[in-house]
Amino acid sequence: MKNEKKLSHLNKQGEAKMVNINKKIISNREAVAICEVKVSKEIIKLILENNIKKGDVVQLSKIAGIMGAKRTHELIPLCHNIPLSEINIDIKILSNSAKLSIEATVKAEWKTGVEMEALTAVSVAALSVYDMCKSVDKHIEINSIRLIKKSGGKSGDFINQ
Repeated sequence: MKNEKKLSHLNKQGEAKMVNINKKIISNREAVAICEVKVSKEIIKLILENNIKKGDVVQLSKIAGIMGAKRTHELIPLCHNIPLSEINIDIKILSNSAKLSIEATVKAEWKTGVEMEALTAVSVAALSVYDMCKSVDKHIEINSIRLIKKSGGKSGDFINQ
């Protein structure tokens, strides 16, 4: 049973617990997550023309993603409240494939990682796109939410290609 990995958020009785990070060392943490939102060509056209009735889809979805990252600890039960130092949301309109590509980069100098904050940021940004565009077409798909990179901490760097 070498290198057997254990779930860190369970106690000896198998019950949920928040991980104690008191003895962890503060280090620079960074995580990058991405997702895609597949929409209709009509929605792409309306976004590019800034003609969606609820407003500027790209800018409002970026703000939603930032807010989501900042509130991750309120949404995911066992996440710590992390003092985030930077949140960057990049939304690209891929008009040739009728998709929006959303990428979130989250940084902190803290004792635990920011992967959940980056994943929450892209998820909330994508949900905002859906909410703003659903009146035009409800056939919107949110796909491939995933962590692509993280750095910092005891476990070191991770790249998901």
